[in-house]
Amino acid sequence: MFFKSYLPKQYLAAAIVASLLQGVVTAAPVFAEPAAKTEATVTQEVTAAQDTTSAQEPTAAKDTASAQEPTVAKEPTAAQEPMQSKASAASDKRSSQTDTADQNTIDHSAESKPIQNEFLKEGEGIPGTEVPYQNERKLSSAEWKEIDQLEKDIRILQREREEFFIKRAKEKAEKEKAFTNAFKGRQEYSIVFNPEDYSTKTMNANGEDVTFRAYEHLVYVKKPYVPESQMLSIYIPEAYLKGGTVNGFTAETAPIFMPNGVGGYMPGTIVEPQEDSRYGGANAALYALSNGYVVVSPAIRGRSLKHKNGYETGKAPALIVDYKAAVRFVRFNRKAGRIPAGDTEKIIASGTSAGGALSALLGATGNAKDYVPYLKEVGAAKERDDIFASMAYCPITNLENADMAYEWMFHNANEYYNAGPARRMPPADSNAAPEGNVQNRPANAPAEAIQGTAITPEQKEISAELKDKFSEYLNSLNLRDSIGNRLNLAPDGYGLFREFIESLYLEAAQNAIDTGEDISKTPWVTVSEGMAVHMDFDKYIAAVKRLKGVPAFDAFDMTTGENNEFGTYDIANKHFSRYALEHSQLVTVPKEEEEKKIAEEKARQYGLATPVEKRQLRKANLEEQMEKDKLDLSQYMANGLVVKMLNPMRYIGNPDVQTAPHWRIRHGALDRDTALAIPAMLAVKLKNSGKKVDFKVAWGYGHAGDYDLPDLFAWTDRICKIKDKADAILKEEQMKAKAKAEAKEKE
Repeated sequence: MFFKSYLPKQYLAAAIVASLLQGVVTAAPVFAEPAAKTEATVTQEVTAAQDTTSAQEPTAAKDTASAQEPTVAKEPTAAQEPMQSKASAASDKRSSQTDTADQNTIDHSAESKPIQNEFLKEGEGIPGTEVPYQNERKLSSAEWKEIDQLEKDIRILQREREEFFIKRAKEKAEKEKAFTNAFKGRQEYSIVFNPEDYSTKTMNANGEDVTFRAYEHLVYVKKPYVPESQMLSIYIPEAYLKGGTVNGFTAETAPIFMPNGVGGYMPGTIVEPQEDSRYGGANAALYALSNGYVVVSPAIRGRSLKHKNGYETGKAPALIVDYKAAVRFVRFNRKAGRIPAGDTEKIIASGTSAGGALSALLGATGNAKDYVPYLKEVGAAKERDDIFASMAYCPITNLENADMAYEWMFHNANEYYNAGPARRMPPADSNAAPEGNVQNRPANAPAEAIQGTAITPEQKEISAELKDKFSEYLNSLNLRDSIGNRLNLAPDGYGLFREFIESLYLEAAQNAIDTGEDISKTPWVTVSEGMAVHMDFDKYIAAVKRLKGVPAFDAFDMTTGENNEFGTYDIANKHFSRYALEHSQLVTVPKEEEEKKIAEEKARQYGLATPVEKRQLRKANLEEQMEKDKLDLSQYMANGLVVKMLNPMRYIGNPDVQTAPHWRIRHGALDRDTALAIPAMLAVKLKNSGKKVDFKVAWGYGHAGDYDLPDLFAWTDRICKIKDKADAILKEEQMKAKAKAEAKEKE
């Protein structure tokens, strides 16, 4: 559950309240009519009526309780709105998804249950009651008359509330219909690969000529929203088309290297082979070709895309839907023999920054059911989307928890070095940092300022609160080191996890020493007799300098790139963490702890109230809830399931998901775009779930990727050839068993 309930399940006051918190509803009052329909129920009825008239339209899939979001993210309706009224008991049940590519139901309810005051009665936002009138036989006629009037008032309010929900549901249904109609005539494409449509190219990869076939700009889904951002190119070494081998690989065994060009959650372009990369020499695509890999690189939608009709078309979860669709396209066409080379059981994803997060997400979520409706909506091939390995450079991931991790690490800094507004959302058509700022940053990364900006006392308080919250989150993961010790943190932020983080930096320093690098001038590492023996955390922060402001990711004014990523088809930016929502500059939301205290006090008062006072409390609480209903928080807060769908941590260890078995994760020793804690938690959770993980801090590097291509492809060669040997042994054993069985039959 993305949001927590306001009250604990066992309240120390009355048994009545305890039973309510357990979902037990007592008998209705004598005067009560059936409870007013909640917005979830109303939305279900409106949606059902719509479905009967638009079954043939390529519309966004609908949930059983609410109109849902297609790949072009739409606003969640009543069933997903935080701080709204509690849905009916029926609508509170979780709808299950079937594992089929034909499914067209997008279910966000499981992760977007409304926040509500659990002191209120199911379905009407009023306190529950005892069994009616058992203890009310001695009431005066005046009291009975007042009770009767209060019950009538409550029924009137219930009807008004139902009418309000009906109106809102209709408005949202109309918006959904308008969106559907806007894309009703979008062009459909064939996803059948044509092996005859190619060009032959020769390029020089670090002194070696590489000849390959290029199959370029192929749309990989049938119903793209943005065809130019939903196409891919395939590059195959020419030797395979002539029966040859490269680096010990054949057309049948060649791994498939699948880099993405995403940065800053902006649109990712196709990574084409290039002779000169930013670090000198061949880029990753050409390097892979020279080593015998088939290269498949997709363009991918990003947060800045907007259709000419005015709708946003690249918001979450579009980027991971597209990456998965590209994998499915390759499997679909290779299985049919149309793509002439490549082993689809050895697909390796790679990316940097947000692209590293995307690579990790693809690796973690193989065949996860949450994505199936979105893949269906864009017309992806009906194939698997799990992969063999993931290479993630400096992944900007685990976004809803990234602010806490950042403050845990950088809370002692007194300045940050963003380039002001440029750090927030850089222009979609420019990767250059503004004049006067540090250059050589990854594409669309926040610009780094030379001069720092002071952190205010108010920001210091926010930083301290977020830092304290990180320990609770980290401990909830129950992460273990290689010998079984729990990597936890005390409330003050110290513990084995901090020691683990320090050890990663020290390991990087030691590797530098072992390769002959002089690190004696590094102020935050103590070296004794050629060994890196101690790291000073505070000196490290002072040396590398904090990059981002407070908070780093989910800004209170909703101006970060991540806020922009979680927008919807008609809303540019949204919050994606509970803490930022509570501190938002754009909407006033009661803090969870404050609401909990208020609810506890109301429960106490209700337990002591007379029969008349109970009705008065019910009416007052219903009126209060109706005021809350007017605030549609789905306009400000991202859908809970969409937030989940961008976090690989939420899928690792799920038995229904095929997470990649091999991982390589790198984080620069000088990287401050996110805290080292983020990739560290990812790596440890993967290891704890039985995956093979090569995780290191790269000495001397900041926020960057593809700086160690020889090491990268030595790793990919190793894991792929080990698999090939294992497959060959298995095949040989199967052949022997078959021969033995045939011989036995002849006897």
